[in-house]
Amino acid sequence: MEPIYLTIALDTPLDRLFDYRWLPADGCPVPEIGQIALVPFGRQEIAGLIVGLSHQTEIPADKIKTVLAVRHQCPALSPQWIDLCRFAADYYQRPLGEVAIPALPKNLRVPKATSLDRNLKKLAKLQLAHEHDATPNQEPTLNAEQQAAVETIASTTGFASYLLYGVTGSGKTEVYLQTAARVLATNSQAQILILVPEINLTPQLEGNIRQRFSGIQIATLHSGMAEGERLLHWLAAHTGQARIILGTRLAILSSLPHLKMIVIDEEHDPSYKQQEGLRYSARDLAVWRAHQLGIPVVLGSATPSLETWQHAKAGRYRKLELRQRAVQSAVLPVVKIVNTEREKPSEGLTQRLVTAIRLRLEKGEQSLLFLNRRGYAPVIHCDACGWISNCTRCTAHLVMHKLDKKLRCHHCSFEQRIPRACPTCGNVDLQPLGRGTQRLEEGLKVLFPDARVFRIDADSTRLKGSAEAAFDTVHRGEVDILIGTQMVAKGHDFKNLTLVAALNPDSALFSQDFRASERLFAQLMQVAGRAGRAGQREGGNPSEVLIQTRYPDHPLYHALMAHEYPRFADDLLEERQQAAMPPFIYQALLRAEARELETAIAFLQTASQCEPVHAHAGITMNDPIPMTMVRVHNVERAQLLVESNSRPALQAFLKNWIAELRSMKVRVKWGVEIDPVDI
Repeated sequence: MEPIYLTIALDTPLDRLFDYRWLPADGCPVPEIGQIALVPFGRQEIAGLIVGLSHQTEIPADKIKTVLAVRHQCPALSPQWIDLCRFAADYYQRPLGEVAIPALPKNLRVPKATSLDRNLKKLAKLQLAHEHDATPNQEPTLNAEQQAAVETIASTTGFASYLLYGVTGSGKTEVYLQTAARVLATNSQAQILILVPEINLTPQLEGNIRQRFSGIQIATLHSGMAEGERLLHWLAAHTGQARIILGTRLAILSSLPHLKMIVIDEEHDPSYKQQEGLRYSARDLAVWRAHQLGIPVVLGSATPSLETWQHAKAGRYRKLELRQRAVQSAVLPVVKIVNTEREKPSEGLTQRLVTAIRLRLEKGEQSLLFLNRRGYAPVIHCDACGWISNCTRCTAHLVMHKLDKKLRCHHCSFEQRIPRACPTCGNVDLQPLGRGTQRLEEGLKVLFPDARVFRIDADSTRLKGSAEAAFDTVHRGEVDILIGTQMVAKGHDFKNLTLVAALNPDSALFSQDFRASERLFAQLMQVAGRAGRAGQREGGNPSEVLIQTRYPDHPLYHALMAHEYPRFADDLLEERQQAAMPPFIYQALLRAEARELETAIAFLQTASQCEPVHAHAGITMNDPIPMTMVRVHNVERAQLLVESNSRPALQAFLKNWIAELRSMKVRVKWGVEIDPVDI
């Protein structure tokens, strides 16, 4: 038999596909497009994706290598999935292999397929254990707004983008679940993809889904899973056995042959944007994938991103509103501003906040103190000579972690023991500056010695499963005062929580990041929404939110007090339009890293001249500048911003420009990010 030539996408920076020869063998099936092949590449053996088949090639016989193996036991990836990867590769200006291959589980890419065979056997057993009955267990009664949303989404035929805009506690999750039940009931093979922004939000939602849909198989996909477990769940989705797939941003690139609806919960969250490797937006890819397949996509949030809000205003997305909380007796918490210029805090707490916490303790209710700064103190310093604890490898401070007796950099992970004396002058009286969650916890335990004080942040939940266990502790009512960072701000339903306090949120008001106020409003609105979700108990306290600030007259806080997101968003959109900022302009960012900042800046200066901007109408190229965090891990970083009021024009320019950059021989690490979220 004649050999067959396979065109294969490999995970390399080279923007091309590779041809290999496949020799037919007795009893061995012919390879298919979408299958995984093991091939020699240099001195390695790596996995690639077959994207083309041919019976002839122009490559000389002595130059073409032979395929080592084809993973016939794994069903081929669909043409729609390959098209999704092609779109992502084209839009984000990356080779196809750099998109498709990392999207596959690691154990599917290794030379030996023993893990694949083992998981396929497990999958067969799981299939027998599930009856594939999509009929949900008893569903809660919906209010009129929820019912209207479910009816609208479930009756959709073809592609439609819905913004499910609902106040915190309005029952958006219930809308997702009951709509999913309708879709699953009308199609015996249908799959539903539900995305959440963070890993720690998956256990609670997964528990609700499993309880509701006990008869069908559910898959979970996120980066915190062991590789073997992730492969098993990916295969369940890929073979169509799993009917509901719950995951973080990486799940948008999973293989789902019978996908019929996509849900993006908390769609505003910046965690949906990948910040390394392929810097894709899972939210944007979800909308494109829904359009590709002709299915509905639901974007849910109490504080939608300005991009989504503008799409809804322009009619590209249909807005469905939930204006009231799902629990009839639950009302939105009263938001109050505490002026810290008048009421001076002691150990970070004003007297009004201390009194409010004590009142909750007397009633047996829970309080949440939100401080988005982990560690004990952001920095320590010496009063005698002015020394401060700077990181030697980054333009950042070393954060004091008192419990570990360490100073730690949150950017490069460098750490050292807390010095007993000032390294510069020998002064032994070193003082912490500022306040982190650990210091707040210490102060609360002194102030309320009988209260059960509990802290949830990235330091207290390092171990696998520790975050889930921590939230379970709160849900069981074993915590009186909860201290948390952004981990506790969204998605969690604390039944007995009636007081939320936000400490020191002002720094975001004066950030150079033009998105800072949008993010701060979303963060505060989300954390405020944790209060009073179960309704007011008889004799209990009304739910309350206290925001300690030095700027009580700031418009952001006034909008928050009125729970007036639409007005706040419309004002921000007007400012963005006047300033020619996203979503009214499209951006790409060229970043460069080198040992010396001058080297990175010089590369960007050269890059700005290698593709004539005047040849591309509507393109603006800004000057190279150092990044806000200039040095990380002894690497100096700079950036160059490119803008256009036309997305197609920007894409056309980038295609030519990046080709020029790839031809340059430089000792600088560089990368282009499309639609950057951090500038």
